[in-house]
Amino acid sequence: MIRTHHPIQPILEDGIDRKVLTTLRARFLALNDARLNRALAAMSTRQQQVLKLLPLLFHVNHPMLPGYVSASTPAGLAHFEPDSEQLAEAQRLSRSFAYRTVRGKTPRPIQGLFLMGSLGTVAQDEHSDLDVWVCHDPALDAQGLDELRRKCELLQAWAATQGSEAHFFLVDPQRFTQGQREARLTSDDCGTTQHYLLLDEFYRTALWLGGCTPLWWLVPDYEEHRYDDYVRTLLAKRFVRADEVLDLGHLGQVPPGEFVGAGLWQLYKAIASPYKSLFKLLLVEVYASQYPQLRCLALDFKRAIYQGHIELDELDPYIAAYHAIERYLSERGDQERLELARRCLYLKINRPLSWPPVHRNKSWQRTLLESMTRSWHWDERQFALLDNRSQWKVRQVSQERRALVNELTYGYRFLSDFTRRLQAVSPLTSRDLGVLGRRLYAAIERKAGKIEVVNLGISPDMAEDSLTLVHGYDAAGDVHWSLYQGQLTAPELSNFAPLKRARELLALLAWCHRNGIVDTGTHLSLFPGDSGLSEAELFALLSDLRRTMPMPLPQVDEEALLAACKPSRVLLLINVGLDPTLQNAAGLAGSEPVLPSAAAESLVLSIDQVTLNSWNEMLVSRYEGPKALPSCLRDYLENLAQRAELPQLQVFCFARNRGQLIARRVEQLFDDACQSLAGEAQGRYLLKIRQHFHVLQRDAGELRLINLVDRSALIEHLGEAHHAYLPLQLDRAALEGDDLALILAQQRAGCLQLFYRTAGELAEISVLDEYNALWRQHLPYRDERSLLRPLMRFLESMRYRRKAQQENQAQLLADAPIIFYRIHPEQGSQPARLERRPAPLEEINDPFYDVQAIVESGENGRSQVTLYCNQQEFSGLEYGAGLFAAVARAIISRRRDGERYPCYITDLDLTGLHGGGRSQTVQYLRYKARLEAALNAAIES
Repeated sequence: MIRTHHPIQPILEDGIDRKVLTTLRARFLALNDARLNRALAAMSTRQQQVLKLLPLLFHVNHPMLPGYVSASTPAGLAHFEPDSEQLAEAQRLSRSFAYRTVRGKTPRPIQGLFLMGSLGTVAQDEHSDLDVWVCHDPALDAQGLDELRRKCELLQAWAATQGSEAHFFLVDPQRFTQGQREARLTSDDCGTTQHYLLLDEFYRTALWLGGCTPLWWLVPDYEEHRYDDYVRTLLAKRFVRADEVLDLGHLGQVPPGEFVGAGLWQLYKAIASPYKSLFKLLLVEVYASQYPQLRCLALDFKRAIYQGHIELDELDPYIAAYHAIERYLSERGDQERLELARRCLYLKINRPLSWPPVHRNKSWQRTLLESMTRSWHWDERQFALLDNRSQWKVRQVSQERRALVNELTYGYRFLSDFTRRLQAVSPLTSRDLGVLGRRLYAAIERKAGKIEVVNLGISPDMAEDSLTLVHGYDAAGDVHWSLYQGQLTAPELSNFAPLKRARELLALLAWCHRNGIVDTGTHLSLFPGDSGLSEAELFALLSDLRRTMPMPLPQVDEEALLAACKPSRVLLLINVGLDPTLQNAAGLAGSEPVLPSAAAESLVLSIDQVTLNSWNEMLVSRYEGPKALPSCLRDYLENLAQRAELPQLQVFCFARNRGQLIARRVEQLFDDACQSLAGEAQGRYLLKIRQHFHVLQRDAGELRLINLVDRSALIEHLGEAHHAYLPLQLDRAALEGDDLALILAQQRAGCLQLFYRTAGELAEISVLDEYNALWRQHLPYRDERSLLRPLMRFLESMRYRRKAQQENQAQLLADAPIIFYRIHPEQGSQPARLERRPAPLEEINDPFYDVQAIVESGENGRSQVTLYCNQQEFSGLEYGAGLFAAVARAIISRRRDGERYPCYITDLDLTGLHGGGRSQTVQYLRYKARLEAALNAAIES
């Protein structure tokens, strides 16, 4: 304890006595020495050696001492001369070391050496870092700075061998006072969020090790608002020599944006280290609530020394911060938040009061903590609970998490409101804001399917010794799974509340795995009910979760957080609790399991998908029923829209018979679909499950799943116009043995391809148009030429009409070619094949009857048709419902003997229906077929 008996209140205008300044400096140094002694007392002998030697190691360059780089490395600590104890410590390290006092004005580029942080405070423990500020001459050149930086790295490595975690930070005082710095200045500093708040913490916690003393000490707190003028007077009138002091700036005004930046940084830190960071976050809130009449704790610290009220415990930075938080929360009536602040301070001090003191000697920290907790009215039960935090399991951790998340959420809202209210501009860059905001979102935000992270740095081990997993039904008859603590029997279940309930098994298992509740040593009892889940399958599920998504997860880097989240690992679990490969018929229970004849993909009854994304969020989805596989595949591909690199995919199936076959087939299907549809490219993927077809189609950035009940529905879908080339990838099992697979494999953009096959007196014609749409028609067959020539004539007429409508004549040369194929059916062991055929040629004696159709839009959405037969007009306006009968009579009248063979449309104009835009070939062919059907029906009747 240190006391002084008279206050000092220097007034600049009245003149300043140098003796007063000397007295003030002596008070600060006396307090500094007392804190330094406390810091040393809490250290081991080797750690003490590090702290004692630091000033000397920066003062000299000696090849046999730690940190030596070269003889030219900047060395020399201002106003420093080692004492006998420091020289003795140095000689223990190197017998060859001998210190020589240098006389005269030798350059001393190290202007000051300070420790910042918890050393010498109530929060110091054996793990406390040494954050050392090395304040250097601003005139040091780049080479000198590089060597000094290297020296710091070597000293850091040496300190580690002595059991000290040291961090050295080079500080240019001139640049620092201007708010410029190249690196973070503490091991808990985000680097860009704060300057004045960091300076406030420095002035409250810094331990001076040597060099110049802070000029800030000599400026009264009530003169902080005119700090620069006061300092100029002190230096100009030589009250203080400039080479004896170090100016790092003042705390006259803190810009409001710093509260936002520092608050968000503490919010981010609280995700992994909640108690320490929430305590600091509360202090930021206290400061922000006072704005603009802010009074930093460092100013209260300085005022106490000027007033002579020097009490080590009361001036302890953590105790002073707690009292400020306590006053603030008490005035607001926030008792719950105050209790959380007390828990934060208690756990930070880390002196378990339910345990006896070490060696029966109470430390000053323990004595102080006992005094404080008595005023809080805490009892032994509260001490025991907090002191055994390392043993907390899911119930206690979940309860504490709610308090922590409430505080995080409140803190974020407070800062957001503060920003809006004051239009505060944070020194955080937009990049930093994006990173911090997304870290918070990933850690605490809830969304559908997301596995909640319960343990936000609360307990080091949440693994339970034994658990009971139960399948059952709720009051509404819906399935759910429940997890109980301990190994319970069926009659005991009703006497206990479950730790967690979930509708899906995998959601519950993933929650256990993500939070470390189940590990390899946990005994798990299973009551499967009628779920079909076996113990072997349960343990296999947990094993696969551990293997594919090992915990703990590595820290997410900033680049990943700045990008949209995307899957990094995906685990698919097929038919959990179900086995379609087992016979269920009565009387066959003892027989060998038999694989049904259906394809492997048809045996997929359910899929549980566990996804770990690039933000370390774990999500679980379940798909059931006939559409489970295509629906899961659709969602999987949807998440890959913006992704060049595919996630790591693993598939497991635990069916006793052919489980690996099913898993391999599903993995193969996903890989094939990714090759076709991953990314932004437009395309389609076709798969068949049982007798149903499913088309996954990406068009204009949207991925759709189209379910088709049979082959006819598939052909109708393939014939739909889409006005953009859509390639179609067939799953390897989708159309096995079907001629349609041969046709679809020939897809080409900007090309018309005609395929035909014959069967007796009938032929089937298929056309793939320029956008890969399919048209199909059945016609009578006599020979190839009579079958193809009418269609060829129509396509040429359509192409000619398109060319005439195009403005750019250069496009004429690039118009769609027409290619012909004949399909030869399967014969014995020979599979079906395609034969390229030449285009049918026009012959001079070919009968040609020109039938042109013009289709326009009419009233009530109905089309108006006008037909021209050898230039004779037949309009729907004139003939109405008898249009086709009138045309049929005209055609028959021109035929010899009134023959009634089929008639074909030779030309078609759709511009009146589709506007000036170019219609797709499949639309022409569809209208052509309809008109021909109506016309030929009229001819036959």
